[in-house]
Amino acid sequence: MSKHQFEVLDVKTVYEGFFRLEQYHVRHTLYRGGWSRPLQRELFRRGNCVAVLLYDPDRDEVVLIEQFRVGAILRPNHAWQIEIVAGAIEDGETAEDVAYREALEEAGCEILDLIEVKRFYTTPGGSSELITLFCGRVDSRGIGGVHGLDHEDEDIRVFAVKTEQAFDMLEDGSIESGIPILALQWLYMHRDRLRARWAASPAEREQPEPA
Repeated sequence: MSKHQFEVLDVKTVYEGFFRLEQYHVRHTLYRGGWSRPLQRELFRRGNCVAVLLYDPDRDEVVLIEQFRVGAILRPNHAWQIEIVAGAIEDGETAEDVAYREALEEAGCEILDLIEVKRFYTTPGGSSELITLFCGRVDSRGIGGVHGLDHEDEDIRVFAVKTEQAFDMLEDGSIESGIPILALQWLYMHRDRLRARWAASPAEREQPEPA
């Protein structure tokens, strides 16, 4: 049995709309021994999601998107955020299915090859969101314009930049959203290995993927 244990004493849904908010009463074991007192915590519930860093190794370019984000409206000049393609996993879909679908819907890109990078929680202090991050090989020639689904009220500007320019955007604060920051930092660490992998023959590509 794990040394870490918790008990859910009570749970109720306090709001349900675009997302769901649940209120938990829990207690958990303590490092010093024994149990915590009962705690009240709110949990922001949403399904698991996928994000995809779209990368063209031949042109050494990444495909980025920009869209309105309500989470940033308390800083009005930052309400439009530069991000990477992402979306929720629907019933019956795999994470890979979502990567291919969202690349087409949000960026007009066809993924030619796909590598899983990491799985991580975005805000485990209060949200259930678990992200599967991929890197998808694309041909960035002709990429651009405005994309997204009308019935989801998506209004997404798509553009490609040289990878070094994307790294500069991290440094100068142009990219503030956590998921693209993590994705581009991963690319900074693994770009040479990634380009070598995608330049190899299909048989050579069956080697272990970058960690």
